[in-house]
Amino acid sequence: MNAFIGALEYAKEDAQTKIIFDGAGTQAAAAFAKPDHKYHDLFEKVRGQIEGACSYCAGAFEVTDKLKDAKIELIDEFKGHPSFKKLIDDGYQVLVF
Repeated sequence: MNAFIGALEYAKEDAQTKIIFDGAGTQAAAAFAKPDHKYHDLFEKVRGQIEGACSYCAGAFEVTDKLKDAKIELIDEFKGHPSFKKLIDDGYQVLVF
């Protein structure tokens, strides 16, 4: 939820942000995508900033199908995981929540 608030704040300044769900956060992404989740509305407000979720972690936490159903892209850039090096090389500052 804190990442969503941060993304909203940056969006007000037209700053480009990317939300990537990693580790147990892949389970959270699947939960937020459910319309009955208490933070679903906030999740939908930042949906355009969601880059995706770690493919490896989605499998490890058994939420791959749920993420696909929620139309959250699975990211497999480096050995099944998102590439944080690529983000940093592209000028992003990586924040972890």
